[in-house]
Amino acid sequence: MKADPMKVETMRAKIQTSKLATTNRLSAQRNAAAKSLACSASVAAVLMAGCNVGPKYVKPTAPAPPAFKESSPAAYNETPAGTWQPASPADATIRGKWWEMFHDDELNSLEDQLNINNQNIAVYFQDFMAARALVGEAKSQYYPTVSTSPSATRSKTPAAERGAAAASTTGITSNNFAVPLDVSWAPDLWGRVRNLVHESQYAAQISAADLEGERLTEQASLAEYYFELRGQDSLQDLYTQTVKADKEQLNLINALYQTGIDNDESVAQAEVTLQSAEEAATSVQTNRAIYEHAIAMLIGKPASSFSLPVKPLTTPIPPIPVGLPSDLLQRRPDIAAAERAMAESNALIGIEQAAYYPNIVLSGAGGLESAMLGSLFSVPALFWSAGASASETIFDAGLRHSTIQQYKAEYDANVANYRQTVLTAFEQVEDSLSTMRITSQEIQQQASAVRSAQRYMTVANSRYETGLDPYINVMIAEDTLLGDQQLQVTLQIQDITTAVQLVESLGGGWNVAQLPKASAIASSAAVRQVSTTP
Repeated sequence: MKADPMKVETMRAKIQTSKLATTNRLSAQRNAAAKSLACSASVAAVLMAGCNVGPKYVKPTAPAPPAFKESSPAAYNETPAGTWQPASPADATIRGKWWEMFHDDELNSLEDQLNINNQNIAVYFQDFMAARALVGEAKSQYYPTVSTSPSATRSKTPAAERGAAAASTTGITSNNFAVPLDVSWAPDLWGRVRNLVHESQYAAQISAADLEGERLTEQASLAEYYFELRGQDSLQDLYTQTVKADKEQLNLINALYQTGIDNDESVAQAEVTLQSAEEAATSVQTNRAIYEHAIAMLIGKPASSFSLPVKPLTTPIPPIPVGLPSDLLQRRPDIAAAERAMAESNALIGIEQAAYYPNIVLSGAGGLESAMLGSLFSVPALFWSAGASASETIFDAGLRHSTIQQYKAEYDANVANYRQTVLTAFEQVEDSLSTMRITSQEIQQQASAVRSAQRYMTVANSRYETGLDPYINVMIAEDTLLGDQQLQVTLQIQDITTAVQLVESLGGGWNVAQLPKASAIASSAAVRQVSTTP
């Protein structure tokens, strides 16, 4: 049968009109989707910008005198020549590996080992790494949370559930495949997340400053123990010489006694003198062993497998640049940590103030679902939904207000702690400076006392050997000389360990510029920065 040409033409026209309408409809849908996407992006940008309801952080001031009293030239006007004085110019600062100023290769080697192997430093470094990871946890709250739970099920419906009229008695077996996606996002409208990020960044900076403080403490402890050990070596050398002289003296008195020139009392007195010197020499060995074991622990080595050769203390006190008090605020890790603690407390106030405002959550769900695996990834299998919700605490019996007051009080306490830390730093510097100045004078005075005691010993020996005085006078002279020599060595140990304490109180070679910036605290560069030996 031949088709009617008029009907065919009419059918083609209808098809063409339908295609055009479909094209126009799809074009309109695409335009609407594009506008909707642009609108959503604009809204998201606004929501991301939000506002910060927390207080702005302003670093509090701390009083700083124009100069250190104990480092002024006036403090040394009446001191004898040779008294230790701070390095000039007054505004110079310690840099780099501060222990190298003592020019002791053995100490330099030990300090290098400490910076690598000290386990206390390792603990503080891992504390910093943990604090740094918390920054990433806080930043994750800027972004949506997306989750999925794919599933595949196969089920059979019994024929009885389909009614008595069912043609089949075997039931129906069906499949269901689903790949759902759930999205949830709480935009940071009031700066809660931003303050949370800042708080974690500042906490990580505190941890970095604490790490530097611990590193400086360990370095200074090592230097002090090293010079204490060398001081014990000097005392050991002193007692060794004394014991040798006492043995020679005892041999002489024994010879005189055997010839009838001297008596048994002098022999007994010489024996007591020798035995006392030998006991003192033995006690020095205990102190040396304790310092040697402490050094081994600091450099991460078992005390049983570590030893240092004997070498008397001969290291001179170097000139130490003290700088200005205002510089101290930038050079001490504990001051930097106290300042960052204030910034952290300020951020906590902002976090709690954001709790006064409603929390808005944007959520969406979508995915693919189909009875056949082959058609799962197709447009007909697509489903979605979107929505928003808001939550606001209407009544909490003053909980938020009380919490904010708590954080404000903690901030004020941190301000006081910061200023107290600064005052303590000034005190420690002044203490070390005055101790070094006075000890340096004592050393010179003690050197004169030792010379006088040596002359006294020479005279007492001469009078005894010529029979003018009894041996008891020699014993008194020797006790005087030995006591003065002991005090001389003790003052030398105190002088050089105080020099180490002065360097420590000045912050070593550290500067706050070495503290990683808050914005870069989570970067790998920050890790390299805090793990690098100065």
